[in-house]
Amino acid sequence: EIINEIESMDGSGEMFSEDKWGAFNEINENDATVPSESGGITRVLQDGNVVEKGACSLTLIRNGVLSAERAATVSGRSGVDVAGGDSYSAAALSIVLHTRSPLVPTFRSDVRIFLVRAKDRDDDNKGEEVMAWFGGGADLTPYYLFDSDIEEFHGAYQNLCSSHFPQGHDLAESYSYQSMKRWCDEYFYLPARSEHRGTGGIFFDDMAATADTLRFVEGVANTWMPSWMPIVKRHKDEEYTDEQRRWQLLRRGRYLEFNLLYDRGVKFGLANANPRVEGVMVSAPPLIAWEYNHEVAEGSEEERLMKILKEPKDWVFS
Repeated sequence: EIINEIESMDGSGEMFSEDKWGAFNEINENDATVPSESGGITRVLQDGNVVEKGACSLTLIRNGVLSAERAATVSGRSGVDVAGGDSYSAAALSIVLHTRSPLVPTFRSDVRIFLVRAKDRDDDNKGEEVMAWFGGGADLTPYYLFDSDIEEFHGAYQNLCSSHFPQGHDLAESYSYQSMKRWCDEYFYLPARSEHRGTGGIFFDDMAATADTLRFVEGVANTWMPSWMPIVKRHKDEEYTDEQRRWQLLRRGRYLEFNLLYDRGVKFGLANANPRVEGVMVSAPPLIAWEYNHEVAEGSEEERLMKILKEPKDWVFS
């Protein structure tokens, strides 16, 4: 449904390609580079009218074994104690949509579940503890600020969070909109640049997997297109200048910097002995630019964006 909606909105006639791997690929279902019964589907739209590059990825891992490097990326989070050799399963659905127009923001989203069967370090009988948790989120990376668009986007997720975790709910504090908005700002941050990647949204992890939290995760995925599509339709046909396009490419450079230097998912994917590099890097922008010591003009719209990226603001209030 999501792919059909994006293709219809784009209007170019370009379609999402389909690349199946591992267990999803009937021709190569015994691929030795992935654990048994694991696989995925990567779908990519390139050179569309509105979406310059868009990727929708489904990944399923069953009965995998954590390497020391992968375990290190999982460890260190609250209540999670895993080590190399532990068994794990995971599933993830992710979407990244890089738009052609600098007036339309890039959209990124994902939902995922991770299950680890951790060996009991203190049990001579080699027992195991099963831990499962959800993660995910949705965020915007605009190149020019339209405040009402950002407020509308954040408002959609505020409404979602408050409806699932109202005041008095056990998770109302840990997973309130305000908490997940702050988490998003903290995660999508480039410390070397002292700036955030975009105007955020929500981000969550380590959410105990229950029937209740599953309904929330489904709600997150069901909010993706309704939160982004109205913004796209509002601006996709507006004219823009070569200078605005150049600024978009420069900001995309920051997007790629974050992916390569800081993104936990990219590090996790590349830590595999035989990483599917094309799949891991599918979220990269199609075109980017770097310019040495680029400075924005005082009083410009570019400067206004940079001020927000340096000091995130509250877009909606309870």
